[in-house]
Formats: sequence, structure tokens, C-alpha cells
Amino acid sequence: MSKRAVIVGWSHTPFGKLDAPDVESLIASVSRSALDHAGVAPKDVDFVTVGVYNNGLTPQGFEGGLVSLGEPALRFTPAMHVENACATGSAALYSALDYVESGRGRIALAIGAEKMTAVPSRLVPDILLSGCYRKEEQNPDGFAGIFARIAETYFQRHGDHREEMAMIAAKNHANGVHNPYAHVRKAYDVEFCNTVSDRNPLVAGPLRRTDCSMVSDGAAALVVADEETAATLLRAIRFRARAHVNDLMPLSRRDPIAFEGARRAWEKARAESGVSLDDLAFVETHDCFTIAEMIEYEAMGLAKPGEGWKVIREGVTRRDGRLPVNPSGGLKAKGHPLGATGASMHVMAAMQLCGEAGDMQIPNAQLAGVFNMGGAAVTNYVSILERTK
Repeated sequence: MSKRAVIVGWSHTPFGKLDAPDVESLIASVSRSALDHAGVAPKDVDFVTVGVYNNGLTPQGFEGGLVSLGEPALRFTPAMHVENACATGSAALYSALDYVESGRGRIALAIGAEKMTAVPSRLVPDILLSGCYRKEEQNPDGFAGIFARIAETYFQRHGDHREEMAMIAAKNHANGVHNPYAHVRKAYDVEFCNTVSDRNPLVAGPLRRTDCSMVSDGAAALVVADEETAATLLRAIRFRARAHVNDLMPLSRRDPIAFEGARRAWEKARAESGVSLDDLAFVETHDCFTIAEMIEYEAMGLAKPGEGWKVIREGVTRRDGRLPVNPSGGLKAKGHPLGATGASMHVMAAMQLCGEAGDMQIPNAQLAGVFNMGGAAVTNYVSILERTK
């Protein structure tokens, strides 16, 4: 019989262009601190998962083998590297949860990390294209070019909604001001985000710089344990539901603006948890680009297809709205170190549920939703979280 696994502790570095020289140092920076936060000794860890995207961002692979270099007490602990594009951090976390829930161990450590700024910036777009279907989707502008095409398709069907995308950017930057881990802690108003200028140039198609998440370094880690072990520790964050749904990778073989895999993941998670969107205190969603957040409103059920733009215009997802989305600032302001992102999103949610989010805190946060995707809605993870201790 499987056991229920819960989050019992975490750690998070700042995101941005960090002095940490490599991914090894980033992994080391969160390993022991996460265990300390959980109140768990390294000798009691049964399994470690390490989520790093890499694919050429750094020359060092085999990242699962790096853990014990930063934490020697984990020398003989099984460790494994996982990768699932921009959802690599969630893949690491879910693998750790699966290990504990299978009954093979009591405590697991999930780490997400990425060093993106060690290579010349001109090389990054092509490296990131390894997260799409290269046979069809080569683009000189990298993933920005892919999502520019998605935005153009959306506009063709549903009208030009650049202003609403600027409203999403402004919302997330306003939230990011309060996040001590964020890459960008500066507010930008809607007018600035909606105006092409020297400070906010076009990046690809209709996407301006403020529509695009940052190239960042960073790491986050979570400790998970079975409920019996968690009863002896300080805190426990339970998964009311978790869903993982994959879709076809090539955009040519599906509707590129439907985000069908994301919609199905949300539907599965809501059905498993028995809650509706109205029950959630907030959502952390994957705003790699502002058009992604707009379409994700539709995928999660906040709006009908083609009407996601109404959600931000009506203020629904503002910090003081009916369902705050990305109170952390999201990927847009917090940054997007690929392997760390999914882990970070779950840390942000756990902090809120424990009342440890400081100036980011959403009052009386009881239930949280997290949506992390890899590629253009190819692999989709939805978690519904609540605090039980």
C-alpha cells in the first residue's frame, strides 16, 4: 500500500545573474539548507532527485553525481538526474514524491537548479530550442520566436491583445517587487510594458522585452517525507492532487493556442482534489511569456477559449482580485532558471500556505494551485496544495 508524501521543508536562492560559478555550486547552496529547514539530517535522506535542463548551458552533465560534492554526508545516498524541459523542477519533485509513496523510503530531497548565464547570450536561444520539435520549429529567435507565433495565431483568431499582455507583465512586475528572490524587483506600469522603446524593444513578432521571462541562474530544493515521518517535524504541505499530462510536441499536429494538455491536467487535478478554482487562494502559473499566462487562464478554466484577455482586464488575477495569479512575480519577474523553476513555484506556494511569504503573503491562504509546463504546453504539471501541519 502506498504512502502519502508531503513537503516538509525547502530552500531557495535568489534568481538572476549570480556569482555562483556553476550548477554544482547552485546545487550545494540549497541541499543542506533545505534539510535544515525541514529538520532532517542528511543521513536520514533515502533518495535525491536533481532537476537540471542543461542541454549545453554548461559543460558538466551527470548532475545527480554532483550532490555529494556539496553535501558529503549524502555520499552513498542514491541520486538521479531528471530533465523535462521547463518543467524539470516539477519532474524532480514528482519523482521524489513517487519514491516515498512507493514505500521505498521515508525521506527524499528534490533539487532544481540551472546556470544559464555561463554561456554567451547569443548561444542561449538555440540551446533552448532543444525543448521544442527541432525538425519543424527551428527559429532564429529561439523560444521567443515560438511563442511569438503562438501570440500571432491568438491575435488572428481573437483580436490583438497586446495591451492585456502588457497588463499581465505589469501585474507580475508589481508582485515581484515584494519577492526577495526575484531577478527583477522593479515595477513597470502598463504604459511602459505596452510601448515599444529603447528600454522595451521588440524581441520577436509582437513580443516585447516585458513579455518575456529572463535568462536566470538559480536553485530551489524541497524535502518530502511520508506523513508518519512528517508528524515528527515542524510542517507538512499535502498534495490534495497532482496531475501530469503530456501532449504532442510538434505544434503543427495540434491547436497551438488550445494548451490542451494544460487544460486536461487542470481538469484531472480539480477532479482528484474535489475543489474548484473558487476554493484556491492563489495560483502560481508558468508565465514564460505573457501570452502563455493569458492562454493558461483559459486552460485552467477562468475563461472560455479566446477570452483569457478578459480575465486580466477585469482584474481577476491581480493581487487583490478574486484569484491572485503569480503573487511571487511569476517567471516574468522572478526569473526562469529552467531546472529550478518548477521547484521554485512549489516553494513559493508552500511559503504562502505556511504564512512564511513575507511581503508576498496572500491573507488566509489555505489552498494553492501550481501549474508548470515544459516546452509549449508539451508536458504539464498541476499541483493542488494545502497545509496540514
